[in-house]
Amino acid sequence: MNVLGIETTCDETAASIVMPGEDGRGRILSNEVLSQIAEHAAYGGVVPEIAARAHVEVLDRLVARALDTAGMSLSQVDGIAVAAGPGLIGGVLIGLVTAKTLALVARKPLIAVNHLEAHALTARLTDGIGFPYLLLLASGGHTQLVAVKGVGDYVRLGTTVDDAIGEAFDKVAKLLGLGYPGGPEVERMAETGNPERFALPRPMLGRREPNFSLSGLKTALRIEAERLEPLSGADVADLCASFQAAVVDVVVDRVRVALREFGAMAGHPTALVAAGGVAANGAIRRALTTQANEAGLAFVAPPLSLCGDNGAMIAWAGIERLRLGLVDDLTAPARARWPFAEAAAVA
Repeated sequence: MNVLGIETTCDETAASIVMPGEDGRGRILSNEVLSQIAEHAAYGGVVPEIAARAHVEVLDRLVARALDTAGMSLSQVDGIAVAAGPGLIGGVLIGLVTAKTLALVARKPLIAVNHLEAHALTARLTDGIGFPYLLLLASGGHTQLVAVKGVGDYVRLGTTVDDAIGEAFDKVAKLLGLGYPGGPEVERMAETGNPERFALPRPMLGRREPNFSLSGLKTALRIEAERLEPLSGADVADLCASFQAAVVDVVVDRVRVALREFGAMAGHPTALVAAGGVAANGAIRRALTTQANEAGLAFVAPPLSLCGDNGAMIAWAGIERLRLGLVDDLTAPARARWPFAEAAAVA
């Protein structure tokens, strides 16, 4: 079974061919990703119109390259999976219309994939883990703790009440005059900073429900930065280190609460999984590895190349759904909003 995956929900244009391997993992035959960082850097964030135009300009060539790298033609794929949301609606439409056209012309099944579900299932692509597992999904737009019980069977245990973790990292980077994208820049500066210099708050720490709140932490950092102006390089590094340390403490505490809820609801998880762009953060990965070891769990996070948006995760989610006969017709809608829990296993 070979599935073509197409991803255009934000500022990466991606196409990939994936097939299942005999060990339960996926085999990535090609994974073409074209980032738009340079196009958006001057604006300090993603401009939806620019993103949509960039997808239009390159998607057909990227699909052709993915097929060529995999050594196959469109007629040889068994299904066409596409991220149908959530995301910037202009980009989502471009990917979905392209996928529908290819499916119609090649007479192949269409699988409209929830982008968040694709992140959630990436651990099965890379490590072949079984259900159920606890997922921390953390990106620029989403922060959720989810019990992944099966394909299309997801229970959200916690979410953010304001900023997503990735969004908070990006806003801190902008506040401190760092480059775009902000998350990697904050992490880079934190490596040389003193994480104990600033006593920043740990919002929601100790709460019984595994929710997040990042706006207060971000505000506290802004107050410290304004008090110190003009900022030296050491000030910026120490602010980044203190901010990142606070986020790590919050993540560990919130995951601990979610693990308790998970156990009461679904028994012992097979693993603690992190996915999404923030899963690339080294400090968070190290802390979660330690936490998983203490809980007697495996910690699984994608390789850095699969933490951000990519076509391989869309193709794999397509494989998971196609195995169950979960295909879509050409009326499948593009969705700017598509809550994770609504990605049910319904044909």
